[in-house]
Amino acid sequence: MPFDSHQRSKGLRKERIQGSPNARNGRFHNLSNIAPDLKGLAPPLAADFMLGGKRRAPRSALPVLDPRQDWQQAPTSTLRITWLGHSTLLLELDGITILTDPVFGDRASPVSFAGPKRYHPVPVPISGLPAIDVLLLSHNHYDHLCKSSIIELAQRPKCVVTALGVAAHLEEYGVPPERIVELDWNEHVELPGVRLLALPAQHFSGRGLGDRNTTLWASWVIETAHHKLFFSGDTGLFPELADIGREHGPFDLTMLEIGAYHPAWGTIHLGPHNAVLAHEMLRGKRLLPIHWGTFDLALHTWDAPGEELLQYGQERKTQLVLPRLGQVIEPTRDQPPVAWWREVTGKNP
Repeated sequence: MPFDSHQRSKGLRKERIQGSPNARNGRFHNLSNIAPDLKGLAPPLAADFMLGGKRRAPRSALPVLDPRQDWQQAPTSTLRITWLGHSTLLLELDGITILTDPVFGDRASPVSFAGPKRYHPVPVPISGLPAIDVLLLSHNHYDHLCKSSIIELAQRPKCVVTALGVAAHLEEYGVPPERIVELDWNEHVELPGVRLLALPAQHFSGRGLGDRNTTLWASWVIETAHHKLFFSGDTGLFPELADIGREHGPFDLTMLEIGAYHPAWGTIHLGPHNAVLAHEMLRGKRLLPIHWGTFDLALHTWDAPGEELLQYGQERKTQLVLPRLGQVIEPTRDQPPVAWWREVTGKNP
């Protein structure tokens, strides 16, 4: 039976879902009701699926670093970040440790034997992670909410912060209900040392037949004493990003999705070009790309997001932060971006 968050969410959680200004007739909606328009694109989309798969995964092993030794050393600044693949980041800022959208499983799929399989090992197992203060979950798609990862992580974070409706999944996977905070757009929670604000994103949700958009998706502002970061989750480009930049920016760092893009999905995923534009709208200082380099979720070659971001970002004079998988970086320490993926593709550095 399909998972239905409205049936599983109970009491106050259910009342908040039903009373959300962003929900109508039991479904959440984007601000402008934009949805992916596949009309007229079906033939080229089918052709891409049939003919475009030669380099959708790397032909040799990606360079993956084990961050555990570096984590044992104290950071030299108040912001340190480790990209663990796709949209999974370990953020260390002002003494607070936040883990975003943890996907440590082999597949972004409801089953273990089929679906998009990761093409690099995780840089570190869950057992090797440091203590987690906050687990931040943007929405319930399988490449952001991984059941096996949540089951293993369930007792570890002091608090799990997510969007409306997602708590029902988390409770089912063993997260103590008292540790879960659900937020609607424009709501925030004050935790020791950090303020988390849920903001609109232009996307959708669902994990099976019948539950489309019954839980909310969100982008996030992460603010501490010395830093303000923006985490996109999944989103397309939408005008209100400029409002977010004016009201909540500037941001020391934006973490924006660049992978799994196609013209047919331009309203629900950024892609490299729109990520740069979103970064500018948000008044970001540095841009760290996420949502790429781990799973074959689209039709482009696996390295296209990095290549296109680097080219367009340089044209727009964007300060890019391009960590290797598992690399521990301090992004406020300015350094030129390195196209690490070229070590695999054989292109000139």
